[in-house]
Amino acid sequence: SKQASKQASKQASKQASKRNYEGGIMTKKFRQLGATVGLLLLMVLLLISVYTYVLYQNFSRNMLEAALMAGICSVGGDVMPLGTIPTPAVAYLTVLEQADAGIVISASHNPYEHNGIKVFNARGYKLSDESEARVEELILSGAPMDIKTHGEIGKRLHGMRQMKRDYIDHLISSIDCDLSGLRVLVDCANGAASATAPDLFDGLPLHADFIHREPDGVNINDGCGSTHLDRLEKKVVEGGFDCGIAFDGDADRCLACDEKGAEIDGDKIIALVAKDMKDRGRLDGNTAVVTVMSNLGFMKYMQSIGIDTARTAVGDRYVLEEMRARGYAIGGEQSGHVIFLHHSTTGDGELTAGKLLKLLARKHREEGTKMSELNAVYTKFPQVLINLTADKEQKQAYKEDEYIAGFIESQQQNLMGMGRVLVRVSGTEPKIRVMVEGEDMEAIQSSAERIADMIRQRIPGADAPRRYLGRLRADRRNES
Repeated sequence: SKQASKQASKQASKQASKRNYEGGIMTKKFRQLGATVGLLLLMVLLLISVYTYVLYQNFSRNMLEAALMAGICSVGGDVMPLGTIPTPAVAYLTVLEQADAGIVISASHNPYEHNGIKVFNARGYKLSDESEARVEELILSGAPMDIKTHGEIGKRLHGMRQMKRDYIDHLISSIDCDLSGLRVLVDCANGAASATAPDLFDGLPLHADFIHREPDGVNINDGCGSTHLDRLEKKVVEGGFDCGIAFDGDADRCLACDEKGAEIDGDKIIALVAKDMKDRGRLDGNTAVVTVMSNLGFMKYMQSIGIDTARTAVGDRYVLEEMRARGYAIGGEQSGHVIFLHHSTTGDGELTAGKLLKLLARKHREEGTKMSELNAVYTKFPQVLINLTADKEQKQAYKEDEYIAGFIESQQQNLMGMGRVLVRVSGTEPKIRVMVEGEDMEAIQSSAERIADMIRQRIPGADAPRRYLGRLRADRRNES
């Protein structure tokens, strides 16, 4: 009947509208975001890096990039697109080119559907929480923008190739070491490092082979990179490499493995490089800055060699704030987000890899040291991690539940100084993370599961797939 046909047509239209959500609403939001950021920062020049080619499978990189650029130009800002390039490259080039800001379209270490943006100010530092809140407020308010017309509209500038080369040259000069003789396998996570790592390692020089360096916008961080080390570890052993290096999607993080396939996390990298800096008189303030997620084994080791540690909340911005406020030279997260303030304003995975390989190359030439010997710098305390799925409302309910807080405190007391409990909401994913660390594996696993069960009971809908329960981890690859 005509009525049935009309209903079917209406339903098909709704489904088509739902499928086209990305190309319509999302593009509009990125234009609005571009206009808001441009208006807020009074842009003269803005660098944009797009390392993922699609946001969703039918939403092209060009649409996403063009929407943001159009928004910036519409309020009079000039834009220089950089193409596929690491997040720390944008921070560096923003300062080098004397731009007013730099923007990265990035899923960071997450799957491609978690794309968002990172904004750096003119000094190469991420925007403060207050500035980000102001941007969000302007977008959500729907307030009219001061849109430019005719000759006042911003321009698209060029210079992408030279900018990439400038960044690679900066890394080579910062590492400043001949790494010849090393054989390294590098995992580019099908992300931004695919565009720069081959040229970087070729210029150091050393023998480097690469895996997961064919990004298509969907495969970024998909079973590869610093959040999935299994394949790298296996191939390093099979190929007889001296070590393996793994970046995350936007290459601001780096983890490694030794020649035996054993993981080297951010704590280990910081410990090794900080000690070397201390030995050479380069450890400003005799302190390394880490987060509350750093392993107890790391803390005890640093104390034993006379290096002080400062702990911050989880997140590289808090590490950086502490470093800048106190004048410290090195800091980072267990996930491999390491900041070398002598060379960079943010975490840089490729710089971190270079610093670690520089230490290995020197130790190997002088003493025949292998990466596995460096990796044995200290013994990590076991950790149990349980990730509970939780939306915004469930996260808030957790924060406000005093009974849960008291229960967590009781679990901490039960460990009697032989471990610690840390429960927090993720800043980038819909999760509440339960972490318990200590010497007694059975005790910490039991404690973690009791806390997770209590959260489930008190907050309806907060849950974790059964396969994650009791999952023992001696490391932390996702910290934000």
